[in-house]
Amino acid sequence: MQRLVTKKLYEWKDSAFRKPLILRGVRQVGKTWLMMDFAQKAFLDKFLYLNFDSDERLGELFSQTKDPDEILKTLSFIFGKNIEDGSLLILDEIQACPDAIHSLKYFQEKRPGLYVLSAGSLLGLSLAKPRSYPVGKVEFLDIEPMTFKEFLMADNETVGLANFLDECGEIKQIPDIIFDSMVEALKKYEIIGGMPEPVSAWCLNTNISEVRKIQQDILTTYIEDVRSHATSVDAPKILRIWQTLPQILSREQKRFQYSIIEPRSNARKYGDALQWLIDSRLVRVVHRINGFGVPISAYEDPAAFKVYVVDVGLLSRLSKIEPDIILKGSDIFRELKGALTENMVLQSLCTQFESSPLYWSMINPSYEVDFLLETGGIIVPIEVKSSTNVKSRSLAKFKSLHTNDLPLRVRFSLNNLSMDGDLLNIPLFMMDEASRLIDIALKSLKPAIS
Repeated sequence: MQRLVTKKLYEWKDSAFRKPLILRGVRQVGKTWLMMDFAQKAFLDKFLYLNFDSDERLGELFSQTKDPDEILKTLSFIFGKNIEDGSLLILDEIQACPDAIHSLKYFQEKRPGLYVLSAGSLLGLSLAKPRSYPVGKVEFLDIEPMTFKEFLMADNETVGLANFLDECGEIKQIPDIIFDSMVEALKKYEIIGGMPEPVSAWCLNTNISEVRKIQQDILTTYIEDVRSHATSVDAPKILRIWQTLPQILSREQKRFQYSIIEPRSNARKYGDALQWLIDSRLVRVVHRINGFGVPISAYEDPAAFKVYVVDVGLLSRLSKIEPDIILKGSDIFRELKGALTENMVLQSLCTQFESSPLYWSMINPSYEVDFLLETGGIIVPIEVKSSTNVKSRSLAKFKSLHTNDLPLRVRFSLNNLSMDGDLLNIPLFMMDEASRLIDIALKSLKPAIS
């Protein structure tokens, strides 16, 4: 497999302002594989891998001293390996040792010549504890599930399609033969998603039943994490939210409401449980805006939001959708199909843009723009359609309210790549190229913007 995020690890390695790097990501998203692949290629044999979950001695060592020199000296004795400046120290499952998280501060201050890379499952929960958080002394890199392009790259039969996406540098029609192949591959991605193990299983034997089994094993692991790490009071509430997510996402109005989980319930009862899922990175939230301006984040409404699952493949498994329904399509699948597509597009957008997507809605009459992004000081409204049917009033309504401030609108659909006035239509299979295509579109509109 190839992970595009590896490029950022090399940029970290070459930076003159490097600090210890913490990889953040949900369990089984491939953090360990990524660190080891990077270590073997960039450091050859000049690295030491430590796992706090499997070796209890490490926790005892870091609890006894925070002095990097003492820690490295002891590690050299234990593993028979000299750890000097220019070497890479990997601290995996670091959430199992809060003292190790805290020690990153001292590695940054006293051993800046050493490369320190760490990761851990449920790391967000550990970092939420003030004692263990080394403020200003570490860097973070978010590891997301594999993108659609990475999915194409992993399969020998579709790697040519990934190359086509790389070479697409202008807004023009995609040839039908490529378009149709991309759509078929995208349907498979909606089922399989971007978690590395299901992707690997598919690429090895194209057995969707095996993929589904692996996905269920991952979901079971997440449930066990809740039971093991959440309080006895919060665990049932967390699981109830988690199991209700397909129902929430399949509603026409996707704003999260606690009453869907339990009648007459509220944030006081379920707020901490939802925050647990957010901190563990199993879900992500998209907040509504209650005003309009730059920066758009200044108008974020903390009380109104939508909730999405970390990976579209896991969402399809959590929803118990039969793969054939996705592959062949069905009218009775329409609402959840839209939810899967939104979830998939959001995953892609989060890997491309620094600003977190927001959304806009009105109640009477009902309008909703799925996502709003800010890029280069320009706000871009985004609508997501799961088919070729692109009828919608919301994008037009939002434009009418902010005519002078919206040079570009974007729609994702199963229609071909095109630019119609200020409306850029991006085929869903080109979602990973959104940043580049939006930039091209904005440049083409530059005279009008000026």
